[in-house]
Amino acid sequence: MKKSRILGVGHYVPERVVTNEDLAGMMDTNNQWIVERTGIYSRHWFTPGVDTITSMSKAATIKALERANVTAEEIDFIVFATITPDYFIPGNGVLLQRELNFREIGALDIRNACSGFIYALSIADQFIKTGMYKKILVVGAEIQSSALDKSDEGRSSSVIFADGAGAVVLGAVESDQPGILSTHLHSEGKYAEELYCKDPGSSREVRLSPEMLESGSTFLRMNGNAVFKHAVVRFMEVIQEALKHNQLDKSAIDLLVPHQANLRISQYIQQKLELPDEKVFNNIMHMGNTTAATIPIALSEAWEQGKIKEGDLICLAAFGSGFTWASALLNW
Repeated sequence: MKKSRILGVGHYVPERVVTNEDLAGMMDTNNQWIVERTGIYSRHWFTPGVDTITSMSKAATIKALERANVTAEEIDFIVFATITPDYFIPGNGVLLQRELNFREIGALDIRNACSGFIYALSIADQFIKTGMYKKILVVGAEIQSSALDKSDEGRSSSVIFADGAGAVVLGAVESDQPGILSTHLHSEGKYAEELYCKDPGSSREVRLSPEMLESGSTFLRMNGNAVFKHAVVRFMEVIQEALKHNQLDKSAIDLLVPHQANLRISQYIQQKLELPDEKVFNNIMHMGNTTAATIPIALSEAWEQGKIKEGDLICLAAFGSGFTWASALLNW
């Protein structure tokens, strides 16, 4: 049986940088308040008319293809993770397929929010293991800034979320070569409303109305305390699950790349795993939380900075809306 390996990574973030000082001009907040609660100093927000989910994912994909030394014609399938597509329908995978002139390959969109990229990676991994496809493009991309309540009421979430895209090219390799060792996926839907965006939705008399806009139900809403409490537990569980499945100790991890939800969560996990700073990659400080894009953006940055070497044991872990959580363990 073949296994899958990440052949190349790429990312793109909008040019517009929004600092904590910028946010202080929009709502009742300040740099100290934001940094103490999230670890974030700045983030990237899209420019309307310039950035789209499709354009950002295209830029990230071009980088990933170049670094993988793979042509667009070689890609057999697209798995696209986003909860903020350019259109309500169709999904963004087909828009990217059109934009890059791929062959008439399949394109699958998934909506698993913060865990979306690992879910997408797991799906692609299964397709390659079965022999159905040889090379798959996996993308995570979000524009969250347009769904944020930038008033005082919404500041707890609006200071966190950001925009960007990341992509990896996954390819089939022999079973004795480095690659993905395992993926682990979970959900607990009874907490769905702790982090969600209620409208627009199809189970209403109309999908979008003036009343919805006025009520603020189209804005992202988050119970930060509940999310934090569950995240620190589920992160640890799913990382330990991956290690146990592969009969490895936490000391074997060369680099942990967690979903960039909150720097305090990452630091808590690092402490529990007793990992030194050089074994954990965080970029939330200047990227914010880009939901499904955080892990591929972080992977791309870590690779660019020389923090990932061939053969390294990399652990990916995520937790977010749903609640969903997931992990992946791989040799680079």
